[in-house]
Amino acid sequence: QVQLVESGGGLVQVGGSLRLSCVASGSTFYLYNMGWYRQASGKQRELVAGISSSGSTNYADSVKGRFSISRDNAKRAVYLEMNSLKADDTAVYYCKADLPFRPSPYWGQGTQVTVSS
Repeated sequence: QVQLVESGGGLVQVGGSLRLSCVASGSTFYLYNMGWYRQASGKQRELVAGISSSGSTNYADSVKGRFSISRDNAKRAVYLEMNSLKADDTAVYYCKADLPFRPSPYWGQGTQVTVSS
């Protein structure tokens, strides 16, 4: 069982920045492919950014150039640096962990990000 705990959400004005953190349990974090997803009210959950165990990253087109995902294996943590925030970025942000040889991912409880204009 892997537990994911997100933090760093909050209320910020348009154009502001936030940094989300997700800390995972387990001693093999370095093997996990990690991702940040978000779900706005009334919408489906969508991928924001992902980072593989080898450090490769990918981003949704809507956040390219504004968001940056990174990981620190020693701290068992993945981060999402969010800059130039827009009202459309308002959502609950979830951390996801994909483990090798496990078909079902683990999800965190989510952290609310609200961007006000």
